[in-house]
Amino acid sequence: MSKLHHYCRTCADAVDPRRWALGIKFCMPCGDEIAKQRKFTVVPMNKSNYIACFEMETLKQLNPKRTT
Repeated sequence: MSKLHHYCRTCADAVDPRRWALGIKFCMPCGDEIAKQRKFTVVPMNKSNYIACFEMETLKQLNPKRTT
């Protein structure tokens, strides 16, 4: 029985089969680089739900006690 190999979609390096089974198609180093590119924070809204905030200006506008 041959072992099925999975390769990273970015660098074509081997990916651990356990990561592939979870749906992660990137090796650890490429996955770290991709994760660093996506920056956001989750902000609770007053008497409402949570929103994902991607821009610093939006985050500043949501603060009711801002000074500028």
